Amino acid sequence: MNESPETSAPTALPQGLLPADDALRAELHNEVHARPSARIRLPALVVFVAVLNEGVSREQEREHLRRLPGQQGLSPEQMQGNFLRLRFGEHTLKWERHTEFTRYSLVQALPAEAGLGASDPDLLEALVTPPGWLRDIPGRTIAAIQLVMLHAELPEQTPSAQACLMGPAQRWFGHRTVVASQLGGGHSWAVTDFHLQPSGFERVLVIAPPHVSETRAGRISQRLLELETYRLMALRGLPVAKALGPTLTQAEAQLASITAQLENKSASEQDLLDQLVSLAARVERATAENTYRFAATRAYDALVTQRIAELRERPIPGTQTIGEFMQRRLSPAMATVAASAQRLTSLSERVARTSALLRTRVDIVTEAQNQQLLEKLTRGQEMQLHLQTTVEGLSIAAISYYVISLLLYVAKGAKAAGLPIQPEMAAGALIPLVLWAVWRTTRRIHARLGASHKA
Repeated sequence: MNESPETSAPTALPQGLLPADDALRAELHNEVHARPSARIRLPALVVFVAVLNEGVSREQEREHLRRLPGQQGLSPEQMQGNFLRLRFGEHTLKWERHTEFTRYSLVQALPAEAGLGASDPDLLEALVTPPGWLRDIPGRTIAAIQLVMLHAELPEQTPSAQACLMGPAQRWFGHRTVVASQLGGGHSWAVTDFHLQPSGFERVLVIAPPHVSETRAGRISQRLLELETYRLMALRGLPVAKALGPTLTQAEAQLASITAQLENKSASEQDLLDQLVSLAARVERATAENTYRFAATRAYDALVTQRIAELRERPIPGTQTIGEFMQRRLSPAMATVAASAQRLTSLSERVARTSALLRTRVDIVTEAQNQQLLEKLTRGQEMQLHLQTTVEGLSIAAISYYVISLLLYVAKGAKAAGLPIQPEMAAGALIPLVLWAVWRTTRRIHARLGASHKA
């Protein structure tokens, strides 16, 4: 097997001249060489297939590549990167693995009967891959293109001269309506009809003058193939946005209803909280499920715009340019996706604001309840104080009664001992003094307790 320079081991650097490399230095530096353009010798047929690689391992892709002639020794180490160019015979196959998809680009000689004079030529009969190899590529097809690149003298920049070349180009597409552009300011032409053939492929025709270099032909093919791939990947967000539309409409209506109930105080806080939590959960779930797809759509759309700019198109009289045709049909879809993403973000923010309003309402209600509870506690303390004062008065009377009773017994004992005392009269005379003494003692106890509490 012949390896391209892109798959060979990196040259060892001399040690001791620089500080130790960052762990990612070599990987980040070599990223600029990760996907070099092919060198294509015209006339050529480029068969391009891009498949979604979700659930497809590198090992599965390696096993499939090993089915190509002379590639039985393909090792796992050669598949560690994201780019590999294989040669078998006079043909080249380029494998590129991306985050969401994997691309296979086969470059082979163009069949003689598929030249510019042909009408809707059959290109699949000339495939150099083993039977069924394209069909068995692991993954699900997202893009498939037959790109034919051939030599022809380009006409002068006059409508009549350019129409002479557009006639054979339209005949090559079976006289279907085509879009066409002069690329690079006029160094080559690209013509396509953006239709899927019964075989599942699109077709693109590139016409270049004999002096075009192989590297320029490689760059042209790469830009055109990437343009269509990124367009289709960008459009993957459109069905998601359309499916999300009814959910967003329903959620917005429910949020409006919750806000109206919150304004009119027609529902309890608990009912509103239950509704709002359920709505917030649905919105967050939709955000988690669709944020990546919407972000990827924006990224792919930006790449489409960039690739169109890199084509540096010039119009051909009587046809739309590829970029104009694509943008007119891609822009509404991207606007729909962007609007759905904005609606989802806005809905999430509005749910958060409504939650804040509900929390404020709950806080106010809670504060009012706390105030009522505090007032009840204050009234209870006042009642307790009144009761305590009443009990205290009764306690003074009770204590005085027991003290006078003791004094009465003392007086009776003194009389029995021979002292000239009338016990009842003595006890009656001591009642005011006893009451004053008990009251005074109680006040002193209160004063001491108050002083210890303040300390």
